[in-house]
Amino acid sequence: MSKTDAVPFETTLLVRDTCLCLHAQRAARALARRFDEALRPLGLTNGQFSLLMSLNRPTAPGISSVASLLAMDRTTLTAALKPLERRGLVEVKIDPEDKRGRLIGLTTQGRKLLAAAVPVWTQTHAEVEARLARGDAERLRSDLRALA
Repeated sequence: MSKTDAVPFETTLLVRDTCLCLHAQRAARALARRFDEALRPLGLTNGQFSLLMSLNRPTAPGISSVASLLAMDRTTLTAALKPLERRGLVEVKIDPEDKRGRLIGLTTQGRKLLAAAVPVWTQTHAEVEARLARGDAERLRSDLRALA
């Protein structure tokens, strides 16, 4: 590589200090670790909690609906459902209106675990919000939705 192909170190510092993607990834990893740790005593990860919460609806949703809400592709969602299904927390059924489709629902055991996890999430979430500069969590949520 010639010297003219090299990226100046100043550019590295600029990216480190200003890259929204880098900062969002770092924050997401830190938040995930915090919620994973809080939910660990219940045998859940933050991703599993979000998945269970996305199924907490009056009627069982389809795979596409849940995948869209969680910004996952269907294949990744199907893989994420497997351990929850093995634990008896969720059940996947054939959609009676479209035999090709699948509906995902919480089992009684899944609802009980989710109910136990909500206070843990609530406390952890309050701790995270308290750490935000100027306490403006709604502004952060709004900005993140704009980027999503």
